[in-house]
Amino acid sequence: MKNILIIAATEGEVLPFIQLPEQQRRGMDILVTGVGMIATAFAVGQKLATTRYDLLLNVGIAGSFDNNIALGEVVHIHQDTLAELGVEDGAHFIDSETLGLAQHTFYGSTDHGHTLISELRTCKGITVNKVHGNERTIDEVIRRINPDTESMEGAAAFYAAQQAGIPAIQVRAISNYIERRNKDNWRIPLAIANLNHWLATFADLQ
Repeated sequence: MKNILIIAATEGEVLPFIQLPEQQRRGMDILVTGVGMIATAFAVGQKLATTRYDLLLNVGIAGSFDNNIALGEVVHIHQDTLAELGVEDGAHFIDSETLGLAQHTFYGSTDHGHTLISELRTCKGITVNKVHGNERTIDEVIRRINPDTESMEGAAAFYAAQQAGIPAIQVRAISNYIERRNKDNWRIPLAIANLNHWLATFADLQ
């Protein structure tokens, strides 16, 4: 059995899994980092400084740019980009890789050997400090990156894993579509329930 660290931004996203008996969780460690890429990178780096893992599993909820993905669906984010890392030049945005400053796109492990992950829809994500809720900026990021999903932590978890030389996987459940902020359209409880059901099944197969 692999030594796996589950990484989530908030306790609420993984609370049903945390509340399972230890035996059902298969002894997997759970790290709640706090919201955002800075908190995530710091917390994961701190954890990996004292404990070695075979796999990092970043989980949580996410918004979707693609309305063909059902609310509540659990998806596999194989690629994640720091969408705001770069500079503005008038109306144009130049990303950090084009500038030759820093890597901005990170990838999950493809050699995971987990059927339960392979069965999920594969998506391309972005990681943001500011969740999109303006039609103009939504159109701009779709034109520039064409992502399927967005979160506030995914690329940071991939970055920390890359720096530590540890395989990482990101799995998220869709809680809302990316649009003008409208809580009436959100399905957070459904997304959390589906994510934790998937997580419990994943643990059972370890």
